[in-house]
Amino acid sequence: MDQTRTGALIRELRMRSGLTQKQLAEKLSVSDKAVSKWECGNGSPDISLLPVLAEILGTDMQTLLSGSIRKNESEKAI
Repeated sequence: MDQTRTGALIRELRMRSGLTQKQLAEKLSVSDKAVSKWECGNGSPDISLLPVLAEILGTDMQTLLSGSIRKNESEKAI
């Protein structure tokens, strides 16, 4: 897992969902500073948060871990 790519993807998907860092943090019971760290590539979510994070962001765990959206995944978002 590339923390920088995964962080950028989390940010992109969060923004597509219309969520602020604080709103996402509240849904995950973490601080908004933790979300900021993930998005900057300075850390990554705890593995126990990945299923819930993927669900909130409308994707799957594999996409989060790879740090990129597969072509058919991006087409679903349109």
